[in-house]
Amino acid sequence: MLDALNELNQRRAGLIGDPEIETRISQYEMAFRMQRSVPELSDISSEPQSVLDLYGPDVNRNGSFANSALLARRLVERGVRVVQLLHRGWDQHNDLPRQLGNQCRDTDQGTAALIQDLKNHGLLDSTLVVWGGEFGRTVYSQGKLTKDDYGRDHHPRCFTMWMAGGGIKGGQVFGETDDFSYNIVQSPVHLNELNATILRLMGIDNEQLTYKFAGLNARLTGVEGAKPVKGLML
Repeated sequence: MLDALNELNQRRAGLIGDPEIETRISQYEMAFRMQRSVPELSDISSEPQSVLDLYGPDVNRNGSFANSALLARRLVERGVRVVQLLHRGWDQHNDLPRQLGNQCRDTDQGTAALIQDLKNHGLLDSTLVVWGGEFGRTVYSQGKLTKDDYGRDHHPRCFTMWMAGGGIKGGQVFGETDDFSYNIVQSPVHLNELNATILRLMGIDNEQLTYKFAGLNARLTGVEGAKPVKGLML
């Protein structure tokens, strides 16, 4: 069926020269290549024991964060341009000590291993790693407020993200909050500025990258003139 569809698309493209058909053919071929590579990609039995030990005991459990982190390195190694790891369940309005401990246990070793593994394979300098969420948590508590059961509310005013590799100036903390972690008092970074920085590290001018939305040329970094944060880059 796929071969027949490809032949029909090729014939139509040759007849009318529509670039959208050529694009569709390219998309089909890329999707096929991606699916064909999955069995080999997801088979980590060929990885040295030292690498498996780096990611920890969960690396052999399909769907675990450690397993996904190792697959991320294997994807980057094979030329995949964008990889996203998603780990849910950080919304601790209560039962924070237990839940947050479990979340960190799931992700800490795998995250550190991914950075080290990329470096060991000579991929870190060309791979930008971005870790973050959409908001922070308050420093003050909510919930039952007992020793073992309390939580934190959403806090959109300030929160932390970190980046590594790909032209990032590592080994520093950029920005500072007040004593209550409520307001930013030094070197604030707007999300649009963060996006501009990420785009710059990818070799893209954020002011030139536009897309059509509601009849306007919109930008991923807004129209306010967001600039890359020089202090974050090498």
